[in-house]
Amino acid sequence: MKFAALLLDGQYRQALVHDDRLHPLPAGTDLFEVLAAKPSEQEVLARCAAPVNLDEQALLPPIKASSIRDFMIFEQHVEGSFQGIREPAVVPEWYDIPTFYFTNPYSLIGARQPVPVPPGSNLLDYELEVAAIIGTEGRNLPVEEAEKHIAGYSIFNDWSARDLQIHEMRIGLGPAKGKDTASTLGPYLVTPDELEPYRQGDRFDLTMSVSINGTAIGKDSLANAAWSFPEMIAYASRGTVVHPGDILGSGTCGSGCLVELWGRNGGERVPPSLAIGDTVTMEVTALGTIENTVAPGQPVHPVPPARRLS
Repeated sequence: MKFAALLLDGQYRQALVHDDRLHPLPAGTDLFEVLAAKPSEQEVLARCAAPVNLDEQALLPPIKASSIRDFMIFEQHVEGSFQGIREPAVVPEWYDIPTFYFTNPYSLIGARQPVPVPPGSNLLDYELEVAAIIGTEGRNLPVEEAEKHIAGYSIFNDWSARDLQIHEMRIGLGPAKGKDTASTLGPYLVTPDELEPYRQGDRFDLTMSVSINGTAIGKDSLANAAWSFPEMIAYASRGTVVHPGDILGSGTCGSGCLVELWGRNGGERVPPSLAIGDTVTMEVTALGTIENTVAPGQPVHPVPPARRLS
């Protein structure tokens, strides 16, 4: 099954996608509770309100996130992004753990909403990812039990202000404001059974592609990830809890962002960073397409420098 979200009578409503129409769930429905009961599509349809046309709706993120953990599990992306910056580009520690950072769950935008330029940034980039969405709570999960906690999958775009990110990470923390303004999630939450035809062991062979203004830029397969989603969930839940609504992003696939291409071009920024009016389109097999156009952002309100002790 596929679920989307829309604004209906001024309310955020989730809806089953069926026959190119949106069938809204009753207001107040907990989608994760519905999915945990493992209903058939017809059983879900029986609960829904009158359908609306899918192509007439501005889709919102399919869930309201509890938290977002974003990983970095594609070796090709790491190698290209740090090429010429550090030696080796892929440090030995990367192979030890599927590391991640936390980003802003309140910054999610929908599949076709405009993406604002982060205040103060002149180096905007995208990141093509797949996200797993947690549907049932789990704590300190072993790998073999982790997959059953996934409610579904979605396309994820971790928009990145590279100039802000580079500046703040020199301090030893971050990324923070470099990743804080927007992340795209959508267009759907696709339940795991829909991906079974693409399964390769504990991974899925989903083609991931990205273009800018109609020009193809990058392409990879989710199957090339160094860790599977069950392995990522097991690590994320180590000594803590994963909760319904938690998002786990795969991190950028190979050739899935500009900074990787810049690294492979010896630091030359080709293609150039995103500009206002550019449209970034991402497509992933079985998950759909997202398409966001860069829009003007908000002004920078200055913050004074630190008060020094000496």
